[in-house]
Amino acid sequence: MAASLNKVFLMGNLTRDPEVKYTPKGTAVGDLAIAINDSYKAQDGTIKETVTYVDIEVWGRQAETCKQYLAKGRGVFVEGQLRLDQWETPQGEKKSRMKVRADRVQFLGSGLGGGGSGGGGGRPTGNYSSGAERSGGGESARPARPASPPVSDDGPPPPDDDDIPF
Repeated sequence: MAASLNKVFLMGNLTRDPEVKYTPKGTAVGDLAIAINDSYKAQDGTIKETVTYVDIEVWGRQAETCKQYLAKGRGVFVEGQLRLDQWETPQGEKKSRMKVRADRVQFLGSGLGGGGSGGGGGRPTGNYSSGAERSGGGESARPARPASPPVSDDGPPPPDDDDIPF
């Protein structure tokens, strides 16, 4: 049997606020959508820009965390696998679409919500994985901690580091 690999790494900005639904057994399922910007130099010397839109599916506690801390425009780094959804419409038409099932979503930039950095870059502020182990030789044994969300007058104060569930 031939070897195969289904792994994707994407970095972009959320095109809408995350949505979370629950299965009948109570498992959270989150839907994210990101835009990935790219530019290249055409043969005539002009700079062309393209945008690729990708749907992301996130499961479990990670979906709830994305809903809580992310908003439209925020940069994310996603590690996951390609999945093909197939279904049939009530009219009998067969449909399909490709999406990414996230194993890990890393929040980029700083602050809460909006104000992405255009190119989807930025300094990571949180590493939220669904049980994926950290790997690599030079990393410290201490896991990354998310930055505390900014304090606002219209809500409760941010939780202490000991209260953060990840």
